[in-house]
Amino acid sequence: MTSDGPEDGPRRHDDVGYVPVPLDRGATFYVAGHRGLVGSALVRRLERAGFADIVGRTSGELDLRDREAVFAFFRETEPRYVALAAAKVGGIVANSTYPVEFLSENIRIQSNVLDAALETGVERLLFLGSSCIYPKHAPQPITEDALHTGYLEPTNDAYAIAKIAGIMHVQAARREYGKAWISAMPTNLYGPNDNFDPQGSHVLPALIRRYSEAVEAGARTVTNWGTGSPRREFLHVDDMADACLHLLEQYDGPQQVNVGTGSDVTIREIAETIAQVVGFEGETVWDTTKPDGTPQKLLDVSKLANAGWRARIGLEDGLRSTIEWFHGHGGALRGQP
Repeated sequence: MTSDGPEDGPRRHDDVGYVPVPLDRGATFYVAGHRGLVGSALVRRLERAGFADIVGRTSGELDLRDREAVFAFFRETEPRYVALAAAKVGGIVANSTYPVEFLSENIRIQSNVLDAALETGVERLLFLGSSCIYPKHAPQPITEDALHTGYLEPTNDAYAIAKIAGIMHVQAARREYGKAWISAMPTNLYGPNDNFDPQGSHVLPALIRRYSEAVEAGARTVTNWGTGSPRREFLHVDDMADACLHLLEQYDGPQQVNVGTGSDVTIREIAETIAQVVGFEGETVWDTTKPDGTPQKLLDVSKLANAGWRARIGLEDGLRSTIEWFHGHGGALRGQP
């Protein structure tokens, strides 16, 4: 017998003894961050799977930093399942400039949602983190065991610490209250509804916007940060959403699960591919006075593969569809969540 919340008293163990089963398609499923990159893809995936009661709230409707409001929402909706995809996110510039906000706001969002889920007895919860939780110089490819084994990348260490806190929160809920909650750590994601704001976007959407605008303006050069040598792994967000549902129905365990493709490319290579797809024929200049960030960040996805899931969308196909989406939405621009 497992307990549903703090009022039932604590229990201490590492294995909750949960056997994954298909989720009830009629149960209430709350997707925190349902309009974001991952959240919107997850909603699409859940709808295709036949879930009939998917709940989401915009930040204007529910400020997840407001603890009382979050608890009231959970008591009202009583979700059986939760995917925590809401977060304050950004690229190197944003993370380096606003570390306090990235640390404080993400910890508040996570703590409020997880504590409210614990109080209201949420049965199955998926916490979504980031591959930046791993040390800057972790052996490649990075296994889940690399967590806590070295120093973080300084340009996004505050965000990483917040995500590590979320993983620990989920593990603590498992140990103390027997909750069958899990965590997934995606690699670099891209796709529809990404953030293309030049001040807050990650590398791939930033490159898509930069090269697209260069074509529109007839520019002869595009300048990118760094040397272009760092290697990055990219996963289409529709694959990520599919992996999320798969994990919820097929996996359980206290350790976070890496989600990626298992292969990577250099930033220079991805820039060349984007330039080709958008039709940019000018010169790319690399500003080596700007930071590169982590030299390589390739995830070991053996645990996920053993759980029966592999990525399906190839990088070039994914890029083409993302660029088409971007152009079809008038050069979509989204600021910080």
